[in-house]
Amino acid sequence: MATVLSRALKLPGKKSPDLGEYDPLTQADSDESEDDLVLNLQQKNGGVKNGKSPLGEAPEPDSDAEVAGAAKPRHLEVTAEGYPSDPLGGLEQKATSSIVSYVRTSVFLLTLVISMILVLVCAFLIPCPPRDLHSTWSRHLGPQGGVSRPAAVLVCLSGMNGSTLWSTPLPEEARDVTCMDLMPGSVAETICLVTGTHKMLSVFNATSGKAIWTLKPDYLSNGTLAAPGVVLPDLDGDGVRDLVVLAIGDSQPDLCFLLVSGRTGHPVGRPVKYNIVGVGNLIGPQVYITANGAVYILFGFGNIQAVALRDIFVQAQNRDSSPPSLQIEEPEWEKRRAINLSELIDIYSDGVELLQMVKAPDANCSNLLITTGQGLVLLRGQNLTPYWTVSLQGLRSQPTPGYFTDDETLDFLLQIEDGVGMRKMVVVDGDSGSITWSYSAPCHMRETPTTSAVTSDQKSVFLFWAEALSAAPPNSDVQGTEPPSLHHLYLLHPAFPSILLDLANATGTVTASEVGINDLWKDAFYVTRTTGPSSEGHPAPLVVSKLSLRWAMMEGQVVQLKESTPKIGRGELRRFFSRIKFVDSPYQL
Repeated sequence: MATVLSRALKLPGKKSPDLGEYDPLTQADSDESEDDLVLNLQQKNGGVKNGKSPLGEAPEPDSDAEVAGAAKPRHLEVTAEGYPSDPLGGLEQKATSSIVSYVRTSVFLLTLVISMILVLVCAFLIPCPPRDLHSTWSRHLGPQGGVSRPAAVLVCLSGMNGSTLWSTPLPEEARDVTCMDLMPGSVAETICLVTGTHKMLSVFNATSGKAIWTLKPDYLSNGTLAAPGVVLPDLDGDGVRDLVVLAIGDSQPDLCFLLVSGRTGHPVGRPVKYNIVGVGNLIGPQVYITANGAVYILFGFGNIQAVALRDIFVQAQNRDSSPPSLQIEEPEWEKRRAINLSELIDIYSDGVELLQMVKAPDANCSNLLITTGQGLVLLRGQNLTPYWTVSLQGLRSQPTPGYFTDDETLDFLLQIEDGVGMRKMVVVDGDSGSITWSYSAPCHMRETPTTSAVTSDQKSVFLFWAEALSAAPPNSDVQGTEPPSLHHLYLLHPAFPSILLDLANATGTVTASEVGINDLWKDAFYVTRTTGPSSEGHPAPLVVSKLSLRWAMMEGQVVQLKESTPKIGRGELRRFFSRIKFVDSPYQL
């Protein structure tokens, strides 16, 4: 080992007390590797390190001749063919091997350096997309001074910072704006379907704001659009989904369906009229597709009736046949036709105020959630029989679906009038219809929207507006000291039913809200539209705001509704909410 270290440190001529003398002249003629040296090092008694001399003889120590003679077997090693190996050839091969190793090492190091330089260049020169973790902005919208104002303006705002991407004038106020894709599965750009309050129905390119087509008012004759346009399957075979609009005449019974091409905006046939008698709010129209693929249109006044899309198409085209996709029937629905085989099918007729489609957990279709003046009714979509009924008086808003319990069935958040200036928030179990959570809060706004967002663990957070709640842990509901004009946005998570998170506040009246999902960062953003008090001759100011939910949950103030055991710490809450990831809603209304 001492000799090995001597070669490694390049100390020629050094003697070892245990090994034989090292001959620098002999070694100079040989450029063996360290492995060869280990096998051929001389012992003090003249033997080799592997234990025995080849001849079994022990030469005298300290003999130069013997040492030189002992070095000869190293140069007379026998090859595999039985011939002595050529010392010069071995030297050339070893020199070549050293050069190859040097070249390989150099190439590897050079490649590594170049890779590191490229990584640094990419890190510093290529801009990363802005991480929208706490993007919160508020944009005030209003008419521009000195410019003749149109009846309305359609404005598209950037979700990143609220800047205006494009705007276009409208001939009348918009009743509804819905952005979608009329050619699913294709690379077509998203469109925005805008329904006016009178006769306007237009489609705009969502990216540029350019109008694609506008329905001519003459097609509605003397009628007025009664509800937003509804998307249908492709009826005319041009690869683009079509639309249906419901128009109403001067007298209520005159209801008219008009099929419209999604590609051109031209009517697909003539208008189809129905005489409807009813009292109450206009319901629908809404499209319902059964598990078998039958397509029906639901509508009514204070009641719910259905008409097969096949029947509307046949009358619009004035012919007896329809496309194969429209010839499918749902037996349980068809049984409800009147005795005279009327085209109208009775679904529900008891003071209907709202109708929603909710995903059925055990079938490939939707159930019908019906809000009446007396409560809620959930009908099975397959056979239209009641799933459950719950009596609730004073419902103030449309039920918000979400996952509150652990049974993977949609539950519903409701707002109920609970005395003067009080609003009771209720969560109804979607499987049984029982109330699983409730809380009363002060609220003077006439109607406030509620919404929800789904997390990756199949739970939902529910959001609603109310006036300030005490942050102290009260034994009963305690109103805050703020004026009624200030409303707060509260978040309820089913994992912590004894607390609420106060996320934001607003001084105006909240008229609309919506939740969107940022797929890149698994975040949800909450968009609010509020209006302030209007002055004489001037429209009410309009404010649009955006709030990142993940950031708001980390910074929100905890409102303790009741004592919990064990007590929930702030650190525990922050760790829990920091791990939440939001995903697109798995259900459609």
